[in-house]
Order: sequence, then structure tokens, then C-alpha cells
Amino acid sequence: MMNWKLEEEGYDVDKIATNGNKFLVGNGYLGIRGTLQEYGREEFPAINLAGIYDRVGDAWREPLNAPNGLYTYIELNGTEYRLPQISPTNHHVALDYRHGIFHRETTWETPVGKVTVKAERFASLKDKHLIAMKYIVSSEGEGVLRLVTGIDGDVWDINGPHYDYILPQVEQGILKEIGVTHESGDQVCVCEAAVEDFPMEIKISDEGRKLLRVITIQAKAGISYTIYKYISVYTSKDRADFKELALELVQKAQTEGYATVKRLHTEEWEKKWKVSEVVIEGDDAALEGLNYSIYHLHCIAPRHTSYLSIAARGLSGQTYKGAVFWDTEMFMLDFFLHTEPTVAKTLLKYRVDTLEGARKKARSYGFDGAFYAWESQEGGFDACSDYNVTDVFTGRPMRTYFKDKQIHISSAVVYGIMRYVDYTGDCVILSEGGAKVILECAAFYYDLLVKKVHADHYELHDVIGPDEYHERVNNNAYTNRMAKYTFDSAIRVIGLIDKLDQATAEKLKDQYDLSRLYSRYSDAAAKLYIPQPDEKGIIEQFDGYRNLEDVSLQELRGRLLHEKEYWGGAYGIATHTKIIKQADVVTMLNLFSSDYRKEILLNNWEYYEKRTEHGSSLSACMYAMLACKCGMPERAYSLFLKSATEDIRGEGKQWAGLVYIGGTHPAASGGAYMTAVEGFAGIHHEKGVLTADPKLPAHWTHFTCKVIYRGDLYHVNITQDKTEITKLGRA
Repeated sequence: MMNWKLEEEGYDVDKIATNGNKFLVGNGYLGIRGTLQEYGREEFPAINLAGIYDRVGDAWREPLNAPNGLYTYIELNGTEYRLPQISPTNHHVALDYRHGIFHRETTWETPVGKVTVKAERFASLKDKHLIAMKYIVSSEGEGVLRLVTGIDGDVWDINGPHYDYILPQVEQGILKEIGVTHESGDQVCVCEAAVEDFPMEIKISDEGRKLLRVITIQAKAGISYTIYKYISVYTSKDRADFKELALELVQKAQTEGYATVKRLHTEEWEKKWKVSEVVIEGDDAALEGLNYSIYHLHCIAPRHTSYLSIAARGLSGQTYKGAVFWDTEMFMLDFFLHTEPTVAKTLLKYRVDTLEGARKKARSYGFDGAFYAWESQEGGFDACSDYNVTDVFTGRPMRTYFKDKQIHISSAVVYGIMRYVDYTGDCVILSEGGAKVILECAAFYYDLLVKKVHADHYELHDVIGPDEYHERVNNNAYTNRMAKYTFDSAIRVIGLIDKLDQATAEKLKDQYDLSRLYSRYSDAAAKLYIPQPDEKGIIEQFDGYRNLEDVSLQELRGRLLHEKEYWGGAYGIATHTKIIKQADVVTMLNLFSSDYRKEILLNNWEYYEKRTEHGSSLSACMYAMLACKCGMPERAYSLFLKSATEDIRGEGKQWAGLVYIGGTHPAASGGAYMTAVEGFAGIHHEKGVLTADPKLPAHWTHFTCKVIYRGDLYHVNITQDKTEITKLGRA
């Protein structure tokens, strides 16, 4: 029986950053890193906001962290007791990931005995703009106890500071800070109300960017003192009256009280788990790792809007610029298709809404159609720089080509839209702009096709596949196959035009010569070169790959001169070898496994897995899923567990060269879900029917989950010798 708690005993200053990721709570609008209330910017606390960005100077543009309304510390008889400044005698943190509640308990030794702080906090799933916290202090001895609490506007930024100035205000006993951003003058408003259950004297102290309440208590031995805090966060992008709404929300929360606010929050979480919980009997590690992964996906779902997607590091901070990558469509989308299709549609509508940004990017390179941003921010702006890695030896930026050459991003958008259509049976998204997206992406790939004078096929040159260690290659197998998929999808959409709503159909017919495009894309799909298995059944990842040095991972690691050295690029140790960063050919085979004999799938799995560094959290799940399709659940298991526990272990890469890339790994979380539900349970659809072809690990005695398919909710019940899929009714 799972207890739904992630816990850690003792205090280790070296775990501050990783625990910030591990104990994160969030609600899709904001994410609160799992840091402690007394932490300042040096310890990386962050209330990270979705969909609002700022840039300072020539630094990378990144999402905003709100002023920290959780800021609180204690002082007893003139001495501050806070971490990491004074070591505790006992320290315990826990995350209730059933309900998204973070707990801490810390005890210090003082001259008058022990003093203990207990606290819990959550980002309300009921009201996405609300944060609530309970903070309790008790002392074994008597003395003057000061609780200092309020809003800390001196926030942690990777490339800031993003607030040119902070406007502190006190209104009706409520603290308010309004941060004004550097780039476009966007405003972030944080209101804080504190409610206490004991007599005290309160003084408002303005310390620079900190707007604080100083609460002085004549503490009695053995008595606990509790404050409740309600924090609201609104931005000028939310509503014109965002300041008024922020004030009204904390006043409402004060009136309702902490118990009510917490109950409403936990009830919302229970509604989510009613559909999304997965039960695995016979394996506690898998059970906990998988549901913890699902928890993280729920924390970052943009349910509050119809126009946002999910960043590569979720809401755990500003890493990767808070940008949307191919991770969303290829690794996270399936979870929401199975459990919350409205969120899946929101993620895809983000791509529809940013089509003009993708068309603008294509034109900037001299191409037709839509070239989606590798690192997408508002409006489809590509935040990816030309210099994404810093050389650890010279300290100089290294030229990379992620933005320019990872053309497979546009096919990921097409894949996501068509997967949504096939899985939900809902073609409305095509009428709402999805059809145009697919036609524009096909136009982009068509403009990139290369045909040699004496050849009868088309090629794609100068690209980067999922394996980023090998840049500017020709005929990457994954990229070419996904381009063919895009052409096939465009052909299919053209055939569906008359089934869309009349206004959309007429508009598309006016805008495009559909008959001509049908002929073009049919020819391209038929003649685009797709690398085929050689005599040993191996598909060459790209032209010339088989001629590279064949070296073991162990030997290649021995060539490193610096632990943070980047493996790819012009001088990377992997560049001229067969060692790859992540699943590439294997990802292609997993997506299109029905095109190949099982022997081909297995041969390529064996060949590439031992040559893969798994230098990306996206890699393990693709190998795990293909292993299931090869009938190897036992070999898939360790790779599945690697994905499911990525953020529990906290062992993922924290650096690319000298660039910090730490944070949560929602693509790994989504990959763990896909491996369990689509790999081990084998759940898929055939001709409009939900079915399963399970390949459970031998020690899994029972697997159950619920999935939504074409508007109906199904219960899936699998044992080692029996599979049942029961329709429960409309979702």
C-alpha cells in the first residue's frame, strides 16, 4: 500500500538545488520549488510563473519568478534560527504527492532549550492564483520570539534581475508587492495576508525589496504559535484588474479559513487521481515512481488557460528559458490524451496559435511553410541562441546549431495534432487551425527536399536529429521518417477538407491549390529516402554513421578532461564516434514499429542501446517502449524505472558545459507513463477500438488504470494471465 509521501531526513546543504526540484508543488499557473521558507536567493527559491518572460541585456530571455510571499524566519532571544546559517539538531521534509502539499519540520538547540518550526504549504489546485501556508513555532524555554514574515522581492534569477523596481504597498493590513519587468513593463502583483491565533504586536518593516511583518511574542515554554498565510499571484497578462483581483483573493481566503482552502485543494487532487492513478501490485518502487511522475505532470498542466503549453523543465525554474520543446508533443501529450483530453487540446492549440511565429522563422531562413521554434516562447519566438554551450576550458560560448538544424520539431507538432485527432476522434482542432498547421509544415519540408542529378529519390541534408552530439548530418533516419509522416498527414488532411466546417473548408480551398499540393506531397512521401536495414538488420542513423569510430561508453568517458565538458559540437569527445546522446533510430522504430519485422526492431535495439549515453532524460523511455514491443519487458524495466525516478534520484545532468540545466524532467515523467500504459500494459487503439497487448514484468502481479478514449472512460485490469477492458461510461 503506497503512502503517497516522499520524505528526507537530515539537512545537507549540497542538496538544496536538487531538493528544490524533488519537492516541488504546483498547479499549472505557478510552481513552487521545494525550498525552505527562510531561504534567500542564494538557495534558489522560486515561485515560477507560466507564460510570462523577460530579458535583460544580452542574456537569455527567461520566465519570471514572482516575489516570494512565503518568506518567513524566526528569531529567539535575539538570535536568528534559519537554514543553512545554523545547523539543526533534527530536520525532516516531506511531500504528500497525492495532494501536492510540502511539509517541513526543523529543530534547533538554543540556550533555553529546543525551538521547532513545523510548516506546510500548497499551490491551490482549486484557485490557481492562490498559495496557502501554515507555520507553527514552539519552544522548550521562554523568551522573546520574533516571527519575520512577508514578501521577498529580491528573487533568484538565472539571467536577471528582471524587475527594474518593486512597488511595496500595505492595504487594509495586506502586504502587496508589484514587480515591474525590464523588457516590456509587465507587472507581477503578489498579495500576502497573515492570520494568527495568538496575541501579538505586528510591525511592518520595509527592507529594500523585502516587505515584512515583524511579529513579536513573549513565548511561553511548551506553547505552539501558529500563523496562516495566504498569498495571491496575478500578472498584468492575466486581466486588466489584476491588482484588485489579487487583493480580493487573499481576503476571500482569509474569510474561508485555512481548513476550507486546504479541503477544496485536496478535493481537486482527488478528482484528478480518480482518473489518472495507476496501480501496480508486486512492485512498490514502480508504483511510487510512476504515480510520482504523474503527480509532476498534473502540477504543470495549464488548465487555467487555452493558449499555453508546458516548458521542458515544467515550472521548476528558469532552466532552458522556460521554453516549449518537442518534449511536450512526443513525451507528455499521451498522458493528457489518456486522462484529460481538454489539456491535450490546450497544448496543441498553443502550436496553432504560434503558427505565424513558425512561418516567420521559416522565412528568416529563406524557406516556405512553418519551421517551429526549437525553444518556443510567446508567439512562437525561438529563444534558442546560437551559442547554447560554454566551453569549460576557454570559458567562451560554443556555436551550436540546435535552433537552425533540428527541423524535426515541425513534424513533432504535426504528430501531436494527428495523434489527438486519432485518439479522441475530434476533428474540430483541424477546423480551428490544425489543418493549416499541417499543410504549412509539409510546405516547409517540401522546400527542404534535395534531389541529386542522377537519383530518383529526395533527401534531407544538413540536419540534427534527436542525437544532438552529431550536428549537421545528412539523411537522419528519424528526421526523414517524420518528414514523410508530415507529408502523409497533409495528404490525409486534404482528403478530409470537405468534412471540416464549411467556412474552414472554403477558406483553405481559397488559400491553397489543394489538388497541386496533394500531387506534390504524394510524390514527396513516396520518394523521400528512408534509410533501410543493412545485411545485419541495422538502420544507419545518418549518412556516414557506420564509418565513425566504434568505441565503448566506458572508454569514451575516460577521454574526458573535465566533468562538465560538452560531448557534442565541433570538439566534443562523442562527435567523431558512434556514441550517441539519446534514442534516435530507436525513437523512429518505436513510433513506426508496425513498418518493421520484430527482428529488425530487436537488432537495432541491441546495436544502439550500448552506444547510447542516455545523456537526455528523454532517452530511456524510448528504449523501454521498444523493448516491450520486442517482447523484452525485463530489459525494459530498468529503463522504465530510470524515467520514473529521474526526479526522485536527482541524478540527472545539472550542467551542459558551464550552463546550469537543472530542474524537473516532465518528459521523463511522461515517458514513464507511456512505458507503463502503452508499453507494459500494451494499451492502444485499432480501428476505433481500445485494446491491449500486455507484456508485464514477471514480478508485476496486477496492473490497473483508467483511460479516456474517444470520450468514454475505460477501466483496464491486467494480470499475468488475464486482460479486461471495461467501458465505464462517458468521461
